[in-house]
Parts: sequence; C-alpha cells; structure tokens
Amino acid sequence: MFKGRWPFESKPLLIFWETTKACQLACKHCRANAITEPLPGELSTDEAVKLLEEIAEFGKPSPILVFTGGDPLMRKDFWTLVEYGKNLGLRMAAAPSVTPLLTKRTMNRLKEKGITSVSISIDSYRREVHDMIRGIPGTLDRSLRALDWAKEAGLRVQVNTVVMKETVLDLPGMVKLLLEKGIKVWEVFYYIPTGRGGRESDLTPREWEDVSHFLYEASRYGIMVRTVEGPIFRRVALTRRYYEKKGLLNKLDEGLGELYHKLISELRSLLGEPVGEAKAHTVGTMDAKGIVFVSYDGNVYPSGFLPLSAGNVKEHSIVEIYRRSKLFSTLREKLGGRCGRCEFRGICGGSRARAYAVTGDPYAEDPACMYKPGSLPSEVIENIEVSRRA
Repeated sequence: MFKGRWPFESKPLLIFWETTKACQLACKHCRANAITEPLPGELSTDEAVKLLEEIAEFGKPSPILVFTGGDPLMRKDFWTLVEYGKNLGLRMAAAPSVTPLLTKRTMNRLKEKGITSVSISIDSYRREVHDMIRGIPGTLDRSLRALDWAKEAGLRVQVNTVVMKETVLDLPGMVKLLLEKGIKVWEVFYYIPTGRGGRESDLTPREWEDVSHFLYEASRYGIMVRTVEGPIFRRVALTRRYYEKKGLLNKLDEGLGELYHKLISELRSLLGEPVGEAKAHTVGTMDAKGIVFVSYDGNVYPSGFLPLSAGNVKEHSIVEIYRRSKLFSTLREKLGGRCGRCEFRGICGGSRARAYAVTGDPYAEDPACMYKPGSLPSEVIENIEVSRRA
C-alpha cells in the first residue's frame, strides 16, 4: 500500500487501456461505441508488450493498469498480456463485460494470472432498466452471478454504476443491493454525453449537486464511494464532513433540492439510519492528473471520456507522453471560469471531459457544477483542508 502524496506530475495512479473495441454488448451509453469485431489498427501483441514494459518504467509502486474495452476478454492475446504484466510486477485490474465469455472459470483464471480486482457494471437493481441500458436481456442476472464468482475467486470486487436520468431514482435500491451482495467499493460514473450517449440522459446541475450529497450519505452504510467524471463529489464530501462535525447537517440539507430529499427518504426507508462514518473517496485525481487512457489503437487521452489525443504509444513512450505532452501539462494548470477561481480546484478541478462535451472547450468550467466560488462562509473554507494545487 502506497503511503504519502502520490506524485501525480510524474506518474498516473490509474491507466485505463482500451484493449479492444470488440464487445458482445450494445450499451446505450457506451463511451467506446463498441462493436462485435476488433477494428483495424488495434495494438499488436508486440506493441502491447512494449506498452506494458513502458508502464513498468514509471517505477514502483506502479500505476494500476485496468484492462478495459470494449471487452478485454475479446482480445485473443489477453491472457498472454496479463501474464506478462504480472511478470513485470504491474498492479492490474480488469473491467470485463458480462457476456457468456465471463464464467466462474474465467474469474478463477483472472486471479491465477495476476489480476487483483475486477469491476462489474450494474446500472440499476431493476432488470428492465439495466438490461435495457446494456442492450441484452438477462444481463443483470449474469452480473449478479459474476459478483459471486469474483468474490469466490478471491478477487477484490467493485460495482460500477452510471448515473443518468434513466437510473438516478434507482440509487437507493442500488445501495441496498450492494450491501446484500457484500460489495465494499462503488464507483459511480457521472454521465458524460459522448459516444452513444446523448444529452437527453444528462442531469441538471441542481440534480448533480443532489446526487453528490446523496452519495456521501450512502457511503455512511459501509461502502467506499468513488466517482468518475464527478469531482464535484469531493467538494461536497469535504463540506458535509465539516457541517457534520459542527452538528449543522440539517441546516445544510435544508438548502438541497427535491431529488436529494426523495433519494434520502427512500434510502432511510430501505436501510434505516446509518451508523458508520462516511467512506467518501476524495483523492484529487482528474483527467490528465493521475488518470490516463490508452485507446485500442494506441492514442493516449486524458481520460476515456475526453477525446483529445496527446500522442500515440506506437510512436512515443507513455511515460514521455504523460510527463511532457503539452495537452496533459496544460490541463493540469489551466482551468477557466468558476473552476479556475474555485477554492476547491486542487481536489476537484471540474470534469474536463464534460466541459469539452458540452462547450467544446476542455478548459472551461464544469457545466455540472452549481457551486459559486466564495459562497461558503470563510470559516468553513478555513477549516476544510483544501489544496489549491494538489
């Protein structure tokens, strides 16, 4: 376990490698626009091996390499690459699609070959909603079985959930489901209108604020909550912690919206009052800072949701791209609008992917955030440990 401040400027914490575009699912919100067959230009085995070797050059502890897609199990050399990564001493995780390729035997093999954790996507506890989103009937039932297989294999398991209009009201039921399945980590994706996803599924800033406050409360039931493209959650978490210590949460909650109160009411109805401390993840990563995404054809992006390439691993080392590319260095420093003035910029910075998807400018303020810099009382800011430049 790494202790101390992660050196975000010199190496990422997480590297997501889109091993292939191929996937048997047809998810409504798919960032990858996945298809049933690999696309031309996919990294060859030799090029993939070179990428793994370069990731090892970041040094110990290595970034966590997440094999994703599409469906990584659709790559014919997947097992060879996982074994090679293990021999290099890489820390590795996998995000397989829930298809007939994902079996109990597959889970055991993932563990044997060196994968330490897996993520399974469940967007709703309701079959009709989840299966509609994933495009294949029966996907929810297979996903629930996959959770059991992963735990039995000794893998660390997290559930990924995309929050959008179609799923937002199912969040309390998702918390209940996670507790029933013994899941300790919940990675919540704040919907970005990219790939197959249209803007009609997006939430309003008021609703994103309400969701963020709700997720903090959900983490008080023993589940570690992390967000993807939802850095505003960290601001909310730090603010709620302060008000909680001062015994003023009720006052804070009075100013929240209808969605928050509806979600909280249902959560308390399902699970009663929480008894534990919040487990809200507030590490200050953002697109290009701690996060890097390698596409199926070797292009390197600040994240899987921000389609601006900083270079290609077929031509340049991923280490060089991460440390020296103009795009990555500028995204770490240049924030516009409210994000640039915000006292929470060091641990938030706003979603660069959402800014780009909505405005065409990756440096613009995050359109999902409704916070006005300086609107909290000075004593709150002074008592919240916020670094302007984490």
